[in-house]
Parts: sequence; C-alpha cells; structure tokens
Amino acid sequence: MLKSDRSKVKGFLLSIFIFQFSILLSGCSIQQRIKRADKKYAIGEYYAAGEIYKSCYSRLSTQKQRDLKGYVAYRQAECYRYINNPRAANAYQSALRCKYQLQDSTIYLHAAQVLQNQGKYKDAIKHYDSYLEAHPDDYVAQAGKYACTKMDEWKKETSRYKVSEAKMFNKKRSSNFAPMFIGDQNDALMFTSNRQESKEKGTKKLKRASNVTGQQLFQLYQTRKNAAGEWEEIEPAEGLYGDQEEEEQQNDSTSGKGGANAEMGACCFTKDGRMMYFTYSKPINGQDLGAKIYCSERASGEWGEAQEVKLFTDSTITVGHPALSPMGDTLYFASDAPGGQGGKDIWMAELAENQWVNAHPLEAGINTSADEMFPYVHADGTLYFASNGHPGYGGLDIFKATRDTTYKDSVVWILFNMGAPFNGAGDDFGITFAGNSQNGFFSSNRGDKKGMDKIYQFTLPEMEFIAQGTVNDGLGNPIADAMLRIVGSDGTNSKLNARRDGKYKIKLQQDVKYVMLVTARGYLNAKEQWNTFGLKDSKTYTMDFVLQPISRPVTMENVFYEFGRWELTQASEKEMEKLVKLLNDNPNITIELSAHTDLKGTDEFNNELSQKRAQSCCDYLIQHGIEKERLTPVGYGKTKPVVADKALNKQYPWIPVEQVLDETFINSLPIDKQEICNQINRRTEFKVLKTTYKLY
Repeated sequence: MLKSDRSKVKGFLLSIFIFQFSILLSGCSIQQRIKRADKKYAIGEYYAAGEIYKSCYSRLSTQKQRDLKGYVAYRQAECYRYINNPRAANAYQSALRCKYQLQDSTIYLHAAQVLQNQGKYKDAIKHYDSYLEAHPDDYVAQAGKYACTKMDEWKKETSRYKVSEAKMFNKKRSSNFAPMFIGDQNDALMFTSNRQESKEKGTKKLKRASNVTGQQLFQLYQTRKNAAGEWEEIEPAEGLYGDQEEEEQQNDSTSGKGGANAEMGACCFTKDGRMMYFTYSKPINGQDLGAKIYCSERASGEWGEAQEVKLFTDSTITVGHPALSPMGDTLYFASDAPGGQGGKDIWMAELAENQWVNAHPLEAGINTSADEMFPYVHADGTLYFASNGHPGYGGLDIFKATRDTTYKDSVVWILFNMGAPFNGAGDDFGITFAGNSQNGFFSSNRGDKKGMDKIYQFTLPEMEFIAQGTVNDGLGNPIADAMLRIVGSDGTNSKLNARRDGKYKIKLQQDVKYVMLVTARGYLNAKEQWNTFGLKDSKTYTMDFVLQPISRPVTMENVFYEFGRWELTQASEKEMEKLVKLLNDNPNITIELSAHTDLKGTDEFNNELSQKRAQSCCDYLIQHGIEKERLTPVGYGKTKPVVADKALNKQYPWIPVEQVLDETFINSLPIDKQEICNQINRRTEFKVLKTTYKLY
C-alpha cells in the first residue's frame, strides 16, 4: 500500500470516529437536557421545562428513539397544559403518534381535557372513550365525556345574569384575574395582574419572567371608587413591595416585605378590610418552593409586613387561593396536601386562639382527582369555586355549592354549574360578589388565543312582572273610565282606572295567582286569570280587554256552520268558548242569541235555517254549563240586514256609514262586492236582554 493510500484510510477512519463521537456527545447532551427539564418539571417550573423538552423533541429519532421521543412530547404537553398554552393539544398528538399511550394511558384523559378546553368536544369524546376503556370508573373522565355529549343542549340554556368585560381593570398583553372586594363596603377592589409598570419618564419596567408561566411576575393591584362611583387609577398594593434591585441581591425571601421579586395573588379580606390573606410565592436561592398563604394588616393606608399563615407542619405543601367565611372564623383554601382526592383540592381550617387549626379537605361532592381551586364564600354562606373535574364546559368552570340539610349526621354538598354566561370553553374562575347582592366580578381567558385572563363583570337584573294592555269597546274605541280590580293569592286587592287612551299597566309579584275583573258603566264585565309561578326571567303579560256593550247587538265574528245546514263547525269552537266565558263573567245577564242569513233563498227556508242555527249555538252553551233560562234563540232569516257602522266603513270604504245592506243596495254593486255584503249579512249575534237574572 502506498503512503498516500494509507493517509487516505487514516483520514477516513478519523472522520468516522469524529462523527460517531459527535453523535455520542449529542446523545449525552440530549439526555442531560431531558434530565434538566425533568428537574424543573418536578419543582413546577413548567414554562422553563417545556422549552427544554421542545428543543429536545426535534433532535430525537422517531424510529430509533420512539419511546423517549413520546415521553418528551408528553412532558412538553403536560407543561403546556399547566400554563394554559394552546399548543398542548398538538404536543399530546405528537406523543400519541409516538405511541406514548402504551406507556401511560393517562395521556388520553389529559388530551381530552385540553380539547374540551378548546371547545373541540367531538374530538375530546374520542379520547375520553379511549381512557375509559382502561379506567371505566374514573369520575373525571365520566364527567368530561358527559359534559361534551350535553354541550349542544347546554349552550341553548342561559341564565338571567348579564356578563360583560370589565375593561377598566384589564390591560393589553397581560393577564388580570381573581378580583376581590376589600371589605364589605364594595368601594375598593384588589386583583392579580402581570401588567408592565411604567417608570417616571414613560419607559417600561419589566419584572423577572417566571420559570413557571414564562410571563412577567404576578402581583396585587388595587383600585377604589371615587365620589362619582367610577374606579380610579390602578396601582400596586401599597406597602407590599420593596425595592426590586435590593431584593435581587437578597435570596432570602422570608424576611422583609419581600414583594418585588415574588408572585402574589388570589387574596381575600376580613369584613372591615383591615386584614388581607393572599397567595405568595418567591424562589429561595433560585428554587421555586411552591405557594404559601400570607397575611398582612393595613395601617395608615399601607399594608404591613406580611406573615406566613401556618396551615401544615410540612413546609413543602403548596397552599393558596384563601377565602374567608362571612364570620371570619373559617379559612378555605386550595392545596395539594396529602389526604385529598388528588390534584388541587379545596381545604378548610378553623380559627382558634388566633391560630388556624384543624386543616382538612372539604367533604364528599366538592373535590375530585382533578383540580378544585379559587374558593369564595358569599355573604349568604354559599360556597363558590372553580373546577375542571366536575361536568363542565371545558377548563375551569365556576360552581356553586350548598349544604344538603337532609343529612343530619354528615356534610353533603349539592353542586350547581353556574352555566352560561359564566362558563364556556376555557378557564372561568375567581368570582367575587358585592356584599349580599348577585352582582360582582370574575375572571376568564375565554376567546383569548394566548390564554390571557381578563376580568369580567356580572349583574343579575331584578325580575319584573308586568300586566299591561288596553280596554276597548270592540270597535277600537278606548273605554277611558274602565275600572280594573286585581286580586292575588298573596293578599293583593287593588283597583285602578284605565287611562284616557284605554291603556293600563300593573306591577306583579312572583309566585302569585291573580284574578283581574274589568268593569265599565254600560258594558259587560270581562275577567282574566293567570299566575306567575315558576318564572325564571322577567315577563310581561299583555292582556287586551274588549268590553261588550249592553245596549247593542254584538256580532260573533268566527261562528261557522256546515254549508246549507245548522251544525257548528270545529272552527267555531274558539269563538263559542269566548261567549261561555263572557256569560260566566256576567252571571246575572240573559241574552238573545240570533242567527241571520243572506238575501238568497226563500223566506221560509232562511227563517227555519237561522232558527236551527241559533238553537245549535244555545245547545253548545248549555252543554258547557250555561243555564237554559238565560238563553233565547231567535232565527231572523234575512229580515234584519246589517246597518254599516264606522268600523265596517273603515274596513270597506265603499260601504257608507248607516247604509243598510238590503237587496236594493247589494244588487247595485259589482258581483264581487255583492258576495262580500252577503257574507256580512250571514252572521250570528247576541244582545243582552236582562242584567238582573237571579238578583232578586
């Protein structure tokens, strides 16, 4: 072999060695990076861990390192899920392509939850089904699938609450959430935000980004209403925050006010607004040790030095989201402490000798193996909280919980999903009410592509029940002196007069049965009955009363007979029912009920036909409970043609007022108008004969 050939071989072997060594180093580097990500994941630094997993995923071979690549994709998805990153769904899909489900079927549950959170309910059901095959008794999966199948039905149901964005509290490119009234005056508010602050010359002052969320640190901000009832400028909570540059030089987060480099949020207050409990998290020596609950007392307009609230002897247990009972003797909070159902649960502790003791998870019905957080207790004692474990619209939903008083020896809760417009796809949480009212604020990331939270305001309009309408004489003329008397099952007994235009309006109460009697001199009475039972929203009852005159005949517009015969058709029943009601409303009147024909046919035939038709109407009334003695049937045939009034003239202007629709007039008209007049003459009428039946 020539020397030049030996040199080529050595060079080739050296290049192979370098290539293999670089692959080995690369493999070692990826393994080390994954271990580093695992450590950050273990201490809850999900954003930092997710970024490392993301960089490792593309460098792993699907064919040779499928299991490891699936693991990395799953951990990346988990990190995104924890910090509400919408890319979680794609990361779960990548893990499924790498068959990670063969390692851990939990991927189906979490992928389903993320898809449900994004409103992709059909896709979520498929993943829930896959998970339930291996875990058929899992409550969270059952609840998730059930909610997805009911979503079309739920979306049609909305409550009376009105929700709108509270724009005065929100700021672009930041999250704002967990609003809370300061004390019971409802004129000051504290909330959590990671907004950027401005220095004196207008430059932005950026805080250290969180390894947990990747966002600027969350801190507490406050605002107060001015004399005009408007919310004033939003400022950081006075006194809680020290100097950021000084604190960056101090790694001990347990001394001093310690707020500049700490995350704070989800707070609550005593009724007098002087003591605040809040969630506090600050790394020590660069390590995130989880959240704690701290308290601070306000003096001279500023919050004093914060002190940790000791709830567990184990300092590694995470606690947060404090909420006080109306009496201030019970502290509710969220925790991952052992003894719960899994995930984060709602716990409570009791106040004894200025110490919070007997910390324990809430009883059956509240907590699940998923997350229950952000508790709040209304002034009436009702518990509210957010959960992604109970049947909901997706992500965190706001739930209402009341105690079931039928259980005497144990505490059982009845849950109610607040539904739309509070809940939807996304996270809805952190509710607060203004005192005893049903108005307040909550937070949600609904519709935000980056998952940013905003504060929303809600109101519950007072339900209003109204009866209104007009009183007229049947010819369109208002009866100005009509008297309306209304009697209710709640003891209501009142009178009012219709206005000059015949209109009236009365305010009603809920769950009451009403009877209204309308009277006027020279007219028959009218009566109506209704009730306001079971109403879930405001309602207006429009009831127009037509009072029939005593002095003139009244035409019954929709009474029909078989052609050439006297039997009533089914189409006549509604009009006949009105007459039954009128006679029952006026029990002391007797009437003549008459039938009329047109000018066609012989007098003998028309008289007999009209008499039988009048009798048919009387027979109907008798069958429906009207006494025979009150009815006089008369058949007039064609002997009493109609005399046109203003109402008929208005309907048919070619018929003059006071015109008799007799043979001479009708024969003078074109054929089409002759038929109209014949139709007008074919009618059934009644008129009052006496108003003293059985009075004496």
